[in-house]
Amino acid sequence: MADFWIDTHSHLDAPEFDPDRAEVIARAREANVRQVIVSVAPGTFEAARQAAIDCDGAYALGSHPLFVNEVGDDAPERLREALQRWRDDPRLVAVGEIGLDGFVPAIQDAASRERQDRLYAAQLAVAQEAGLPVILHVRRTADQLLKHLRRMKAEGRPVQGGIAHAFNGSEQQAEAFVELGFCLGFGGAMTFDRALQIRRIAAWLPEDRLVLETDSPDIPPHWLYQTAEARARGARSRNEPAQLPRIAETLATLRGWTVEDTRLRTSANALRALPRLHGLLSAGAD
Repeated sequence: MADFWIDTHSHLDAPEFDPDRAEVIARAREANVRQVIVSVAPGTFEAARQAAIDCDGAYALGSHPLFVNEVGDDAPERLREALQRWRDDPRLVAVGEIGLDGFVPAIQDAASRERQDRLYAAQLAVAQEAGLPVILHVRRTADQLLKHLRRMKAEGRPVQGGIAHAFNGSEQQAEAFVELGFCLGFGGAMTFDRALQIRRIAAWLPEDRLVLETDSPDIPPHWLYQTAEARARGARSRNEPAQLPRIAETLATLRGWTVEDTRLRTSANALRALPRLHGLLSAGAD
């Protein structure tokens, strides 16, 4: 059983952490948090892996849909090559962050939506070939994501489950991901009283399908949130992995669990969703 919290979604390699990454890592260690560093494009693969080494964590490789018009058509092949190159690295635990985005205006034109769809489908296929779970970006796209997962299952090429990151869909969509072997990720958004749908699903979901995440430096919890006006005046609104235990207190309240129960259950769920995370239980993964 894991004796630490697991942040299943951190972007520790992001430029927001360049000024004080060592201090961020130190605070996470003090809070007893291990991280899964999730990459966003082939150009960040090396940095994500190095960040995982630096924080004694794990990493996932993939191209985020927000970068669909920046990565080349060779992104799936570059992912395949990276997975092959580091196939024996115990820190490599998943393919991600991959998925579809139905929110950001810059990638909602027809050509970008088609590219998103092709990139997602191709990366799912690479993950299936590698036998790795996936970490999915789900923003107003749950049904489309599920369509591809069901298609691959029908073709006899099922994806090895994974995590639907920052889930904010419906109960029916949550059930569909669970049926396909996925856990759902909950983080800073859950801490807002007005996030009624997210909180309702977090309270209702089967207890073995919940994992915790920060999405650092994004999705800050309510106590770190700054309005757009405040940010324009220079206020800082950066999330970090050390916030995970406090975020978990919201889940504990919603479920009627103790904080210790919450740690044990969500960490066990993360280990099931990302089986290679068991390598973190060893004192020294190289």
